[in-house]
Amino acid sequence: MSKPRLFSTLHCLRHENPLGLPRSGAPPQLPRMQRGLPQKRRLKEVRKTIAVSSAKGGVGKSTIAVNLALAFARQGHRTGILDTDIFGPSIPTLLNLSGEPRLSENNQLLPLSNYGVKSMSMGYLVGEDAPVVWRGLMVMKALQQLLWEVEWGGLDVLVMDLPPGTGDTQLTITQQVLLDGAIVVSTPQDVALTDAVKGVEMMRKVNVPLLGMIQNMSVFTCPKCNHSTHIFGSEGVTQACSKHNVPFLGDIPLHASICDDADRGKPTVVAEPESTRAKAFVDIAETVAKKVGLEHTS
Repeated sequence: MSKPRLFSTLHCLRHENPLGLPRSGAPPQLPRMQRGLPQKRRLKEVRKTIAVSSAKGGVGKSTIAVNLALAFARQGHRTGILDTDIFGPSIPTLLNLSGEPRLSENNQLLPLSNYGVKSMSMGYLVGEDAPVVWRGLMVMKALQQLLWEVEWGGLDVLVMDLPPGTGDTQLTITQQVLLDGAIVVSTPQDVALTDAVKGVEMMRKVNVPLLGMIQNMSVFTCPKCNHSTHIFGSEGVTQACSKHNVPFLGDIPLHASICDDADRGKPTVVAEPESTRAKAFVDIAETVAKKVGLEHTS
């Protein structure tokens, strides 16, 4: 039995509790290893956790993350998605969700759900047009609460949508959460690949298994003449995978419908489940599921 939310992020925010959660029932502080780093552990009630990263903004990472989550749900897995971008959360828009989460009896945040996928995001905790103007300490504390104070209620797989870059947020997650693997998203162009490779090398340095890379916006096919054009290049990601010994997971085409579906809050896997575009997401999800040991249950 859940109860109405009894807190607000708009009042009395403090560094030690930026989301304003009641302190009773809060989990203990993370244990520390002798070298001063937190011990990795699994998120409570989550079997498998997969991080989706890009290291470069604007490459469609969040759209891919939410479509992969929906594809996992379509396979019959109990699925959630955690938006870890404190400053620019996208999941509320992509899943057409809004409103403040309620609290469980244990004072844990209860995820919002749509299309069979549970979700949590900073976007649910602040106003739609409200900027998060916080310094690093507040951001890291808020991230801790999103990681450890959400009651997922039992998931087969949780997709983590990481913010762009290789900074504090990525380091905190990869050092504290036992991840089953990471996916790096990039477009084929060199300016995106340069940062994507940095993301790959970061995952290796923090000992996170690399599931592979996805090449987004790989090809545009004209709807009138059916001529295909590689606007951002054709094989940038596949070449990077070969050079850096990373599995290639697949291509996602550049198509107006993928953008339109995302903007209206009904991603392609749900909006056009029989399309070739949806099949591209589903095929990648099936490959990833096999890599992390998720059985197909549908």
